[in-house]
Parts: sequence; C-alpha cells; structure tokens
Amino acid sequence: MTILQYIGHSAFFINTGEYGILTDPFISGNPKSVFDLKNSKVTNIFLTHGHSDHLGDAIPLSKAFNAPVCAIFELANYCAAKGAAAQGINMGGKISYPWGSAKFLPAFHSSATPEGHYAGMPAAILFEINGVKIYHAGDTCLNSEMKTAGEIYKPDIALLPIGSTFTMDIEDALTAAVWLGVKQVIPMHYNTFDLIKTDVSLFKTKVEAKGIKCTVLQPGESIEL
Repeated sequence: MTILQYIGHSAFFINTGEYGILTDPFISGNPKSVFDLKNSKVTNIFLTHGHSDHLGDAIPLSKAFNAPVCAIFELANYCAAKGAAAQGINMGGKISYPWGSAKFLPAFHSSATPEGHYAGMPAAILFEINGVKIYHAGDTCLNSEMKTAGEIYKPDIALLPIGSTFTMDIEDALTAAVWLGVKQVIPMHYNTFDLIKTDVSLFKTKVEAKGIKCTVLQPGESIEL
C-alpha cells in the first residue's frame, strides 16, 4: 500500500511502507505544515528548485535520516556543501530506485539558494511509484512542456500550483491538468501566504467539470494510491 500525504505548500510525503519519499520539505518554517517527523521514515528527498519555501528542511533532514537529496546539479552541489548527502541530476535525467523512479522535467520559474546564488534550473518531477505516475509540477507557469509530458509520459496524478503571483493561477492550472491528461489533480502552493491566496473550491469545480477528479487535501491529510 502506498500513501501520499500532503504536508502543506508544495511538500508531500509518499510512504510505501519500506520507503519514505519527501518532496520540497518546507516544514519548520511553515506554520501551516503538518508532518510527524518522529514517526516517519524518510529515505529519499527531492527538490524542484532552491527557493527557501521548497528547499526548506531538506539539508537537516538529509543529515538526520541519512537520506540523499536529489536535485538539479547546482542545487545538489549546494546541499552537499552544507553537509547533506546529495545526488545531482539534470533535465531529462531519470534515476531508478527500489520503489520506482524519478525523472526531472522542465518547469518555468527561477531558482536560487537562500543566499541568493544560482541554483540551476527549476524542475518538475515525474515519479513512478508502484506503477502510479505522479507529476509534481514544482513552481511554474503554464508551458507547452506539460503537453509533451502528457503525450509521452502519461501521468496519472498531477500536483499543481494554483496560487498565482509566483506560479500558475486557477485557469492556467486547469489547462495544465487537461494537457497532462491526468485522472486526478491535487492542488498545491496556495493560501500559505497572502500573496498566493485563491479559491480552491472554484478550482475543484472547474477541474471536475472537465471530467478530472480533484482532491483537495488539507495539511496532514492523505490518500491511498
């Protein structure tokens, strides 16, 4: 059994029982996040880009769990320089794991370390875990790479930002869901701060009008894959 838990913002924890896969772990700095670190086993950490609300606690968690951080090459090097175990990758790269695979795909955003240094290109990540393909869009605008991802990789679930200002808004995320051809969408990167407040119920209504299931998770809530 595989469980996907929403931690808050763009952070998710995927628990296969034997493995724990953590993405964009903005936890301690986010008062709205919910994650039981003491009772969770983290084996892998993935980052879409270097901004502090995505890098989050990746470095201390990597040290605590001896869990490698997989990120675009420059960001992986930054994490390694801070003492984390790190695995660099680049666009189109795919790494296989005992639980499945992770493939890094384009996102259109910016990326810098907390100190303001270049952190490589931002990315989306396509996970395949126990036969289920999960597309984590990272922070991005709507872009035609999503149409390509839908045609070639055929993801089942999309984790899409909807908060606007720094990412797609509701309308563009709706188009992204259609282009990706997914069966289910989980919205993310909204309502954490005033600048990204939006009406998630409106997004759900619009997505489901397209025949796509929309699951709105509150921080701490989870679904079985």
